Amino acid sequence: MNYLQKFYDQAFHWVITFGPKLIVAIIALIIGQWILRILNRWLKGVMETRNFSPSVRMFLANLVAVTLQVLLIILLMQILGLGMSIFTVIIGGISVAAGLALSGTMQNFASGVLILLLKPYKVGDNIVTQSQEGMVSSIQLFYTVILTFDNKTVIVPNSKLSNEIILNLSRQGKRRVDIELKFKYNNEFEKVKEIITSCFSSIGSILKEPALRIGVSKLDTDNYSVLINTWIPAHGFEDGRLLINEKLMTALKKGGVIGSS
Repeated sequence: MNYLQKFYDQAFHWVITFGPKLIVAIIALIIGQWILRILNRWLKGVMETRNFSPSVRMFLANLVAVTLQVLLIILLMQILGLGMSIFTVIIGGISVAAGLALSGTMQNFASGVLILLLKPYKVGDNIVTQSQEGMVSSIQLFYTVILTFDNKTVIVPNSKLSNEIILNLSRQGKRRVDIELKFKYNNEFEKVKEIITSCFSSIGSILKEPALRIGVSKLDTDNYSVLINTWIPAHGFEDGRLLINEKLMTALKKGGVIGSS
C-alpha cells in the first residue's frame, strides 16, 4: 500500500510539475503547425509569382519547411525543459560527417540552385561548355543534360558549369554568319557586291536587321578579299549557314565571277 501511495504521490508531483509545460507545448505545437502551413503557402505563392523554376520552387519550399519544423521541435524541447547539449553534439557530428562525405555532391547541388536562380542558360538553349556543343535538354539540381547535334547525350555536373565559361549561342536569338571570299582584280567589286546582295535578298532565313554588310577586307598583289556579314536565327544556325554557302556559290558561278582569270 505504501508503494502505491508513493507512486500516486510521484505521479501527482509529475503532473503538477510537468503538466502545465506539456499543455503549453501541445498548444505551441498546434499554433506552430498552423503558422508553418500559412508560411509555406505564402512562400509558394511568392515563388510562383516570381516565376521560379519548379525544381528550385520545390527545393526551397522543402528546405524552409524542414528548417522551421526543426526550430519548432527545438522550441518545444525548451518549453518542456529537455536538455539540448547532447542533441546538439549529435547533430553537429552528423553534419560534419555528412559534409565531408558529400562535399562534391553538395557542391553540384549548390551550383544547380545557382544555375536555376541566375539562369545563365535555360532548357532549349544551344551552349558550348566543357568542349561540348549542343542543346540543353534538362537542368537538374545536380547536373545538366546536353544533347549534342550528332545526337549524343552529355551529362555535365553543375559545379563544372557554375565555375567555367559557358558560351550561350542562342540567348540573343540571332547569330552572325561571316564569309570571306577572294576575287581577281578583273572582277569589279560593284558587280560582286550586286550579285551577293541579290542572292542574299532571295534567302528567306536571312534577317533584315542588322543589315547585310559587304566590304573589301584585304588587298593583295593578285586579288582582293570581300568580307560578308549577315544575320540569321540562332536556332538552326548550321543549316542556315550551309544554305547561304550553297546559294552564294551558285549565284557567283552564274554571275561569272568564280573561275574567271
